[in-house]
Amino acid sequence: MTDEQDVCIKFGTRLSLLRKEKKGWSQERLALESGLARSYISGVERGVRNISLKNICKLAATLEVNPSELLIFSQ
Repeated sequence: MTDEQDVCIKFGTRLSLLRKEKKGWSQERLALESGLARSYISGVERGVRNISLKNICKLAATLEVNPSELLIFSQ
């Protein structure tokens, strides 16, 4: 696994955790609320999509967290 893949997986895991803990939402609900496609969110959460800074900010605003919260990875 490359470093890029590793960080994408860590980000996706963190997004999934915050989505469930902060809102109790499904991927579909997050997609509806954020204006992003459910398939895109699924790809991000699985670590197969390299998310843009713009979409990080969009998801953070939707989840009502600071964008930096999405970048706190467990070791």
